[in-house]
Parts: sequence; structure tokens; C-alpha cells
Amino acid sequence: MRDLLKPILLVLIVLLIPILPFIGFGPWLEKWIESQLRQSLPPVVVAAAVVGLLSTDVFLPIPSSVVSTVAGNALGIAAGAAASWAGMTLGAALGFALARAFGRPLAMRFAGREDLERIDRASDRFGPLVLVLARPVPVLAEASVLFLGTTRLGWTAFFLPVALSNLGIAVVYAALGNLVQLPIAVAASIALPLVAAAVARRFWPKEKEP
Repeated sequence: MRDLLKPILLVLIVLLIPILPFIGFGPWLEKWIESQLRQSLPPVVVAAAVVGLLSTDVFLPIPSSVVSTVAGNALGIAAGAAASWAGMTLGAALGFALARAFGRPLAMRFAGREDLERIDRASDRFGPLVLVLARPVPVLAEASVLFLGTTRLGWTAFFLPVALSNLGIAVVYAALGNLVQLPIAVAASIALPLVAAAVARRFWPKEKEP
């Protein structure tokens, strides 16, 4: 059991990075962002705001589903989805790059070489699937990016599933914002991540018992 304490502590630290800001500022920031994006702003300003907000989603409690939904309402499906995809993908790449640069040394302090080798093997096997399942789920999306950044998962194995998942998510929320009345669309964008969490839990990969 003691051998597991350090790896578990590492996972908890990674989870706390997106969780603490979400607990402290999430509800207030969500309302403020929604009110700002719903103003009559030029499309270029809205697109820049969407990209900027979503690119900081790894470290700030940005409600990505709400931002993407409002983007679809303000910019249309194609432009809204493009802005959302660019912001979410840029943010994930930034978080992964920082975790690769600084997270691995931290991981080595909290886990032994054998533990890291087991984690690396699991990331090679399940990492892309974990990224796909976690992308629609708040907090888990950011935590999975940061955690896998501490492993030896390569950029190609990271970027392709993240980029494709983000594209699907961006199109769904942008279409929701464009085709459904905004108050209903925003409410749905808040509920859909809960459904995504249940689906992710159902298909989450598990190590087979030896």
C-alpha cells in the first residue's frame, strides 16, 4: 500500500490544478463570461475572446461548453466551431507542453522508477483513449492532459485524438447554440457534460487483472 501512496499523491496534485480554481471561481466566472459574450460585439472580437478564453481552460475555470455554445450563437456554426476548436486545442497543447517540460521531474519525485514505468506503459496503451473519453468532461479533460504530459506519451499520440475530439465537441456545441434558443442551449450545454461523464465512466479503460 505504501508503494501506491506517492503515485496517488501525484494524481491528486494533478487533479487539484483544475479543481481548485473551478471551486473558487467557477460559477461566478461562468455567469460573467456568458454575459460578456452575449453582448453585441463584433464577430472578430467574439472569436478572439473565445479562442483566448478556451486556451486558458487548463488552468482557469472556463466553462468551455457554455463558451462554445455562445460562440455558435454569435458566430454561426462554422465560425463558432472553428474558434472553439482552435481555443480548446491550443489550451490542451499548452497544458501538455508545460506538463512535459515541468511535470516529469515532479513525477519522478513522487513516484519511483518502477511506478513511472508502469504509468508509462499504461499511457502508451490507454493514453489516446483516455484523452478521447475525457475531452467532454469538465476538470477530467484538463487533468488527463496534465497527467499524460508527465508520461512518455508522444505528441502525435496526444494531438490526434485531442484535435479530433475537440472538433466533434466544438461542432456539437456550436450547432446547439445556433439552432436552439440561447437560454435553452446554454442550459443544455451545462447538462451535456454530465451525460459525457457518465459515458466516459462506462467506457473508461481498466487494466486487466494478471
